Amino acid sequence: MVRSAPPNILLVIADDHQAAAIGALGHPVVRTPNLDTLVRDGTTFTRAGIMGSLMPAVCAPSRACLLTGRTVIRADAAPHLVANPEFQVTLPADAATLPEWLRTVGYETFFTGKWHNDEAALLRSFDQGRSIFVGGMCDHRAVPVRDLEGIRRGVSPRVAQGFSSELFCGEAEAFVRGRSRTRPFFACVALTSPHDPRTPPEQFRALYDPKRIPLPANFQPRHAFDNGELAVRDEQLAASPRQPAEVRQHLADYYGMISHHDACLGRLFGALRETGDEENTIVVYVSDHGLALGGHGLMGKQNIYEHSRRVPLILRGPGLPRGRQCAVLAYSLDVYATLCELVGINPPDGIESRSLVPGLVPGAPPIREELGALYMDCQRMMMEERWKLIVYKVNGRVRVQLFDLETDPDEMADQSHRPESQPIMARLGSRLDAWQREVGDQWMHLSGIPAARL
Repeated sequence: MVRSAPPNILLVIADDHQAAAIGALGHPVVRTPNLDTLVRDGTTFTRAGIMGSLMPAVCAPSRACLLTGRTVIRADAAPHLVANPEFQVTLPADAATLPEWLRTVGYETFFTGKWHNDEAALLRSFDQGRSIFVGGMCDHRAVPVRDLEGIRRGVSPRVAQGFSSELFCGEAEAFVRGRSRTRPFFACVALTSPHDPRTPPEQFRALYDPKRIPLPANFQPRHAFDNGELAVRDEQLAASPRQPAEVRQHLADYYGMISHHDACLGRLFGALRETGDEENTIVVYVSDHGLALGGHGLMGKQNIYEHSRRVPLILRGPGLPRGRQCAVLAYSLDVYATLCELVGINPPDGIESRSLVPGLVPGAPPIREELGALYMDCQRMMMEERWKLIVYKVNGRVRVQLFDLETDPDEMADQSHRPESQPIMARLGSRLDAWQREVGDQWMHLSGIPAARL
């Protein structure tokens, strides 16, 4: 049952935001004063990440997992490697989305921003929706949008005025200020920032001089080998071999985009304060995935290194510790069960999301002892608290990497060829095999990854 005064929920989903690219989490360059305040006032799950993707548009399955609380294959009504032309994921009809489930206990639900899943799931999930972009990417200054009723009636999109982050945060602010206040609300703001084209407004672009931007610690001119996805669109955004000056320009524009949407979120968070809703609103900030931007010689998210797999996950609100950084292993899809517990309702049957609330108690047992991930039919990952195994299968050839995340968080020192690593790889290989069977992964069979092949 819902408590007598259930909290509101504001869910903000960014597009391509690296987990580390927040000032309060130690980033040396990016300016994020409003997200910094969220970190200081809330709880940050520093080892949250995604489960991967069977398509190059990683955001679509990532958001499907978040909305349904299901693992990456079961969050898709028809999982396969050949995506539809829009790279959308159709949510299973029997999967109650998070907003849909909250509607059953009296929540008013609102959506604005990027919707990269099927329209039927959108329509059954939300009471209201304004300035909705159905698609994957667009010009930030010419976003094709429709309102929820327009989508229901099949009307054509209109081109909105203003920058995407200003548009979507402004619609959410108008909802917060103008709602009836007879019910708790669930509002989702799905940004397209900082996804390319990275074209921040001039005042935010001017914050970052490319010449002063440090390269990632794991910058390389080229990836060390063929990972199975080196010709995808994202990898064509910069010349290969990567040129430091060009990568610095990409990073400067990327940070400008983040600072701009941080400012837009500041106005939305201000609306919560001014309406008296702040103390009784759970704010969640998450991204659909990270991005390489020069790390390991890559530019995109079509890989399962930590710069691309990990996401920022910050929760602030009633029942959550302030200023806490929690290092439990987690998936972003765990937001579903976590929010259900925080608002006092049981999640629906069949979800695979796990509540992160028990992990907030110091010394509590881990929520998850391991995390697996996949990309297309060429990359698989299994990680524990310390060790991470990545397996590649490209043109029939299997190769592996093993990283000690405790001493090598940037994943630069492959340990797979060390004799003492063989038992670790055998253990992780066995666990990866079991995980593939558990989640229904049929696209990259490795027959248990026997030690002889490692």
